[in-house]
Amino acid sequence: MRECGKNRGGYDRVLMAVAAMFLTVSVTSGWAQGDQTRNSAAELAIDAAIPRPEPANVPPPTASDFKLDTQVPSDAAKVTEKSAPEPATTKPAEVVTAPVSEPAKVDAAIPRPEPANVPPPTAGDFKPNTQPTATDAATASPAPAGSTATSTPEGAKEPVKAASNVPPADQPVADKLRDMFAAKSLRYLDRKADRAAVEKFYALREYALIWSAAGKLTDSGKGVMARLKDAASEGLSPSDYPVPDFAGATTPDALADADLKLTASVLDYARHAQSGRMHWSQVSGDIQYPEHPTDPTEVLTNVTLAKDASAALDSYNPPHKLYRALKAKLAELRGQGNGPAIQIADGPVLRFSPARGKKQDEIAMEDERVPQLRAKLGITENRDDTRYDATVAEAVRKFQANVELKPTGMLDERTIKAINSPKHDRQIDTVIVNMERWRWLPRDLGAGSVGDAYVILNIPDYTLKVMQHGQPVWTTRVVTGQPGVHATPLLTETMKFITVNPTWNVPPSIIYNEYLPALQQDPTVLERMGLRLEYGHDGSIHISQPPGEKNALGRIRFNFPNKFLVYQHDTNEKYLFAKEDRAFSHGCMRVQNPDQYASILLNITDPNGHYTPEKIRSMYGQGEVDIKFPTPIPVNITYQTAFVDDASVLQFRKDVYGRDATMQSLLRSGRTKDLENVVAHAQPSYGRPAGGPGGLRFASDNWGPGFGSNSWSSGPSFFDRLFAPAPPPATIRRPPRRVYDR
Repeated sequence: MRECGKNRGGYDRVLMAVAAMFLTVSVTSGWAQGDQTRNSAAELAIDAAIPRPEPANVPPPTASDFKLDTQVPSDAAKVTEKSAPEPATTKPAEVVTAPVSEPAKVDAAIPRPEPANVPPPTAGDFKPNTQPTATDAATASPAPAGSTATSTPEGAKEPVKAASNVPPADQPVADKLRDMFAAKSLRYLDRKADRAAVEKFYALREYALIWSAAGKLTDSGKGVMARLKDAASEGLSPSDYPVPDFAGATTPDALADADLKLTASVLDYARHAQSGRMHWSQVSGDIQYPEHPTDPTEVLTNVTLAKDASAALDSYNPPHKLYRALKAKLAELRGQGNGPAIQIADGPVLRFSPARGKKQDEIAMEDERVPQLRAKLGITENRDDTRYDATVAEAVRKFQANVELKPTGMLDERTIKAINSPKHDRQIDTVIVNMERWRWLPRDLGAGSVGDAYVILNIPDYTLKVMQHGQPVWTTRVVTGQPGVHATPLLTETMKFITVNPTWNVPPSIIYNEYLPALQQDPTVLERMGLRLEYGHDGSIHISQPPGEKNALGRIRFNFPNKFLVYQHDTNEKYLFAKEDRAFSHGCMRVQNPDQYASILLNITDPNGHYTPEKIRSMYGQGEVDIKFPTPIPVNITYQTAFVDDASVLQFRKDVYGRDATMQSLLRSGRTKDLENVVAHAQPSYGRPAGGPGGLRFASDNWGPGFGSNSWSSGPSFFDRLFAPAPPPATIRRPPRRVYDR
């Protein structure tokens, strides 16, 4: 019985072995049939990239598997544990791969997880021979990138590099560029932002040159070099943008160096053209314009992809009409205009005598030099008139004032010499710094939804213009801040509303510097001036003037909230507008005809309101009235000591705040190149003065996190009182405030 059991166990083992062999042959046949259609190298490459599970480590059956075993295994698992030779396994290096195509190179740039190191099973996996054949070794290809295989057949080939887009002739230069970036040995890219952007830009191009190919300049390279050499026409200095000699660059080192040098010059030019060679904070602390820096990547992309690289680089200069007019006048001053240079000949002194009542008529001397003088000074009317009339005399007087001669209006020897002075003179320097200031201004001065309307005020000319559709709509005279601590700031903000019958909340600086000393001399002075003195519960001081004819702000205030707390307003001192120099205020701007100004602005932003000066004046009274703008209008406060007027005449004005002199000094000293380290000036305070008496507090002190909030004062802050007055203490009554949302 025991012997029978033994024979039965051996019989069962034979059956199990036969079943295993049948299953193995079936699977092998199926895999072999499935692989018959994958004949091309590309299909094999796809199969190699698809992870598959490793095949079971079952060797092919041999004759020994069919011997009767006289021992019954104690566990069925022991059947598969018999020792056998290891099967031949195909390594990843043995999988044939197809050449890398262009789409494959794009895919290769995208990081992907590494494939599992498991090759697809082949018929060879089931051969009893464990050694690879010579044919297998000869046809094996390199392992895929990222493979973790530790061994390859002896006959496997070396890995093949992906094809490069760089032309073979430029490949040595590209390799040199790659080495220069890797060694961080660049000499022309001092700015960190530029260096990082340029390195990335070159890397995406596989370090191919930007401005030359096969040792010759490309069209883009020729275009940008021409623009850089012509930098002087834009008021810039060509020496700031060195142009390399590509003709003399014959080695990979020299070509790589020249390409980087030109790239650095292009970036410097674009930055200077768009933002200026100096930051406005280096000139004064009372300037605040929106920042518009260049993006190095955008600049290189824009210039290299443009059909006209020169025009693309030129597009970073200001597009404003007045800037272009100054550029044309700069060329004329340098003797580069269309007409010949005009020289005024020596001769007798010319003068004009105005009429004096009925006893004496005006006297206008005649001289053949006058037509030339008219052309030289830009007088377009009566070009051929030989009379030295009032118009010519006034133009001569303005010229004399601009060049610091005594403004007599007479054409004398000194005046002729100044008119005929060499072209590299003060006028050229003045035009250049004015072109520089145009770079600080926003590229879009106006609001597009209301016909590109905006307000532009020129401090040295003491004029204000309302512009729409690129044309002046209305002009008026203004009074601006006194030179020094009361200088009117340069800024760009948006006017959001106007206030009719405003209350004047006296700034703390005026309280401390003027009114408190006056109170010590005369305790009744504020009452006689119509001013109110209020004390908060915390002891803070607030002085205000109620609406009325004697109010310092007049009848209308034009509000464009800003950090300097300045605004435009009416005035009860109308006589100041008759003066030629009108720098008399504490920083705010007084408008000569505020009712017309208000109606012009309101009709632009709210055409259905049908505002007129009469309608505005009908609102005059004792109660404040706010009229909100449906669309805010930009306000640009500028400093133009040189500009071209509506008659295309170049005009010069006094440097009343000394901004020209400061900028010219910075340009000559070269302290403007590092804009990453902007000079941090202390901003001027139009609020609380420094060093006030001990214990003295103002209602504007200690603003909280919200602009205009007051963290400790029981009353509103100065900013709140200025642009959105809150109700005063209960002991003082004011007329109700009306608000117009139109």
